[in-house]
Amino acid sequence: MANNPISMSKIRQILRLHSLGCSKLKIAEQTGLSRNTLKKYLKTFTSAGLTFDEINELSDKELEDLFVKPEDKPVHERLQTLFSLFPVIEKELKRKGVTRLMLWEEYRQSHPDGLGLSQFKHYLAQWQAQVNPTMHMEHKAGDKLYVDFAGDKLSIIDEQTGEVHPVEVFVAILGASQLTYVEAVMTQQKEDFIAACENAMHYCGGIPAAIVPDNLKSAVTKSSKYEPTLNETFADFAEHYGTTILPARAYRPRDKALVENAVRIIYTRIYVKIKRKEYFSLEALNAAIITALEEHNNAPLRGRNYSRRQQFDDIEKSALLPLPPLRYELKKHQYATVAKNGHAGLSADKHYYSVPYRFIGKKVKLLYSRHSVEIYYNYERIALHQRTKSPYQYTTQKEHMASTHRFVSEWTPERFTSWAASIHEDVRLYVLKVLDRKQHPEQAYKSCMGILGFAKKVGNERLVKACQRALGYGAYNYKTIQKILERELDLRDAPDETDQLQMPFHDNIRGENYYQ
Repeated sequence: MANNPISMSKIRQILRLHSLGCSKLKIAEQTGLSRNTLKKYLKTFTSAGLTFDEINELSDKELEDLFVKPEDKPVHERLQTLFSLFPVIEKELKRKGVTRLMLWEEYRQSHPDGLGLSQFKHYLAQWQAQVNPTMHMEHKAGDKLYVDFAGDKLSIIDEQTGEVHPVEVFVAILGASQLTYVEAVMTQQKEDFIAACENAMHYCGGIPAAIVPDNLKSAVTKSSKYEPTLNETFADFAEHYGTTILPARAYRPRDKALVENAVRIIYTRIYVKIKRKEYFSLEALNAAIITALEEHNNAPLRGRNYSRRQQFDDIEKSALLPLPPLRYELKKHQYATVAKNGHAGLSADKHYYSVPYRFIGKKVKLLYSRHSVEIYYNYERIALHQRTKSPYQYTTQKEHMASTHRFVSEWTPERFTSWAASIHEDVRLYVLKVLDRKQHPEQAYKSCMGILGFAKKVGNERLVKACQRALGYGAYNYKTIQKILERELDLRDAPDETDQLQMPFHDNIRGENYYQ
């Protein structure tokens, strides 16, 4: 690598200083190497994908093989055998629970004269750096789905005006199998972003343990090195699918190297192919993308004898969680104060939804989708309703109301006429007359309650007689029955002119058949 030989102790010194966080300038001063030579050794160290402790365990010969370019010589037969096993070994490493030690032990069982553990690790790291120099992180099957938007946009043409509209390109890639998903969307807004993430999981046929987005505004509302704040809708989407959001750390390129490499690949594998034609709709553009994407996923991986799709089917498909039966419904939210009648208003529809009466006067959060309205107080869901878009109307669940309010809400003309009929037919006729005299039945409900309540105070027999006498008077209200009972007129045999209660004639009545 360098023109002059370098001792292995000096390489160990370089790597030790680098692991302690020393700058390249300081390391160059202490070791006497030029910065360009130093950069070459550090690049080799990074490409190997090993820690300083692992490097330090290597013998000087192994260290020399790794850092000093060897002379061209025939590869030993044992090494050739090991190299032929590396594609399978690398695939097995992506399974959960599988370690290098386990795979080395299996290798030694099949090849008793094979290489030792340290050499096995060394050559595996060297092979991985050669066939895939930008992907050093090990990814377990079903663990992470990396998502991002490509920097270069595609476009669609308005067929009527000929105007060209640029569109965003969403890219997702599974860490272990590198199965890739690509979709064109109109914007990077959360609605398009979440829909694309959902489509990616349905394309894969399962749910990863975590989704790793870059710090997009549609995914992260506030960036932080340690605890970023997620977009509330995106977090709700993740909860629906039973996965976790792990935003890529700022200034940590390794966190998103996989998806960034995928973006570079799709520029040559997909962009070049689809840019040969013009597209007049997003659907037509995405149909072309899917065709090119399938070719990409089915093409053999570099240095391996299998494709992304084959690797996915072998190791990752079964590791993904199953998809839920229903897709996610995008939800919006607003805040409202619960009115004294126990309802909170959704301003988008000017419709009112009930909550348990104990939350009257509290400020609640309404989370609503196309089909449902959820109401939360202090992160606890207190009500769930089917969304109704009729303005200035109420949707009420009886169990939300206090017992007295619930009873009042159940008042109907039929309730009172049935109650009256259970006492006597003449009481039923009188209640019908009371209901008739009001412009709206609800105006007579309290009068009916009062009249029928006399049955408990004076007994059914007196109430029946009082109603019979009042029917003869042609006076239909609570006060008439009250006066008859107070004066004990119901106890007389028949009404005379002295106890007659004169009432004006009123012919604007519905008649008893109205309530049948």
